Amino acid sequence: MVKISRKIFVKMTFAIIIVLIVASISILSLPQFGKKAVGNRKNRIQNSPNFKAGKFQNIEVTPDLTVGVSYFTILSLYFKKYINKEPKIEIPFVKTDLKSIDKSENRIIWFGHSSYLLFFEGKSILVDPVFSGYASPFSFLLNAYKGANRYFATDMPDIDILIITHDHYDHLDFTTMKKLLPKVKSIVTSLGVGEHLEHWGFDQKIITELDWNEQTNFKNQLLITCCTTRHFSGRGLSPKNTLWGSFVLKGNKETIYIGGDSGYGAHFKEIGNNHGPFDLVILDGGQYHEYWKAIHMIPEETAQAALDLKAKKLFPVHWSKFTMAFHEWNEPVKRVTAAASAQNMPYFTAKIGEINNWSEKIGGEQWWV
Repeated sequence: MVKISRKIFVKMTFAIIIVLIVASISILSLPQFGKKAVGNRKNRIQNSPNFKAGKFQNIEVTPDLTVGVSYFTILSLYFKKYINKEPKIEIPFVKTDLKSIDKSENRIIWFGHSSYLLFFEGKSILVDPVFSGYASPFSFLLNAYKGANRYFATDMPDIDILIITHDHYDHLDFTTMKKLLPKVKSIVTSLGVGEHLEHWGFDQKIITELDWNEQTNFKNQLLITCCTTRHFSGRGLSPKNTLWGSFVLKGNKETIYIGGDSGYGAHFKEIGNNHGPFDLVILDGGQYHEYWKAIHMIPEETAQAALDLKAKKLFPVHWSKFTMAFHEWNEPVKRVTAAASAQNMPYFTAKIGEINNWSEKIGGEQWWV
């Protein structure tokens, strides 16, 4: 057996560490990881009342993991066997010509998970589009279910407003953004996210970044307000350096709530009291677990949040495209629709690509059974 001197061992170890550091820096400098805020944007972030101790903070105490749970505990879940965690069927979809839809009529088309297209008040509004087929910085991680990634940037009409709720990979996709660039006329997003978008080629002039409780009036026709959620953010090794938010869209006749990602909390009642009632609320109800219940609602809480918001209609999202938790893939929709029915909260569900008029639709085909 060849013996290695202590001196040579130390040098080899040091060299390996250097290689790993350089490799990590090289990987994190790839464009899909975005960019940390600089200049005026950085100053605005640091002056935000919601930015404390070097990061954005939730209003309510919001631990990333439930008290008593460690990341080792989470890791152990990956070694268990699960039944029906991913679908055995191909996710059904409807292929719709999105470019031919009449913008004068209010409609919503869902693309799975938290991506959807709204036609509201004569505007085309695209929310958190992820069309690459994966919800991660790399194409071999968190792939979409078969049938769930049938819409692409080329299918989209010109987009009057692109809304990005926060910068997690399942809501902000580098590949999709690059391909959407020539179609997008304006962007509304949470404070700090604009740095990623500018880094990827979007003109700073079309980007509006909002802190919680800030508003922008789109062409004096649509009032958009950024509101609180209980969540977090981050694309690299520095989490919570951009804001996470929900958005109220107040038109001349109707008001919509775009929930983004959130744990359940008192903020829903506050938003309902300040901005409701809502004709439609779009809330996350999937990828949950008791171990991280402060940052993602369980389905019964989604139904309760809709009641708190004074919603006339609930549309549950954040399911049916990626596996990011350990529940059965179709459990979220089963539980949230049961909870909504029990609480007399009107709701509707949809197939991917289906055109829906939220004023008229109730329930929906149970295609996931």
